[in-house]
Amino acid sequence: MDPNVFCYFDYRSFLKDFYEHQKSEKSFFSYRYIGQRVGMDNSFLIRVLQGVLHISNKKIDKFIKLCGFNEKEASYFESLVYFGKAKTAKESKLHFEKLLSFKEVSSKELDKNQYEFFQDWYYSAIWSLLNYYPFKGDYKELSEKLTFPITLRQAKKAVKLLEKLELIVKDEKGIYKVSDLNITTGEKWFSIAIRDYQKKMMRLAEESLDRFKKEERDISTLTMNISPDALSEINELTNQYRQSLKKLANSYPKANGVYQLNIQLFPLTKAEKSR
Repeated sequence: MDPNVFCYFDYRSFLKDFYEHQKSEKSFFSYRYIGQRVGMDNSFLIRVLQGVLHISNKKIDKFIKLCGFNEKEASYFESLVYFGKAKTAKESKLHFEKLLSFKEVSSKELDKNQYEFFQDWYYSAIWSLLNYYPFKGDYKELSEKLTFPITLRQAKKAVKLLEKLELIVKDEKGIYKVSDLNITTGEKWFSIAIRDYQKKMMRLAEESLDRFKKEERDISTLTMNISPDALSEINELTNQYRQSLKKLANSYPKANGVYQLNIQLFPLTKAEKSR
């Protein structure tokens, strides 16, 4: 059975699986055969299947005919190519949301809910809050637990989404408990969602300068000169720091507050060419 295109968010991964399946059933199905059908050089095609190069927009219809797609599959594949070739966050977001609009997408509801989780900061805040706060259904009290105000509707929306993702479950006493599940995926859409999430968290960090006393927050800045050779080591140290903080926080059993830590490192100057 051919791979289902609706199960993919990477058109090149689909084409690779499609090729391998066809090859296993038809001895004549080769890179040369595909190249002749779509008008593409064999070496270029191989690099496409390896995820190195992209097909041109003019070749989309030829690949659609090669794969024998129906109208809806063809439309999805076309959007898949545009999504894979998107150069800006805005383009990626636009094409990803179009992909989600196809009803036949495998696990669509889960993907859509996972994507939604990163669209507002209060989803993760409430998820962390329910790790120690015994919530039984008082949404007014729940919404007032956050330092940045949210509405009653937003609190209900958050709990409903967390339940759908099975990130929280209600025990026999009617108290919501956090499960051990996490939202993790290697798909391209994940980085798009995370980018939006980080933007929102950085805006909250800016607001926190005026909202909280200095003793209640820790915001500092550091400007420094960095060698290209040191950058990867700095990134690794930053990652180790995050992991150490997580272990430290988890080592204290009685949490009574949810905090957000943002770590930002970005260039302020253009890199000089090597001399």
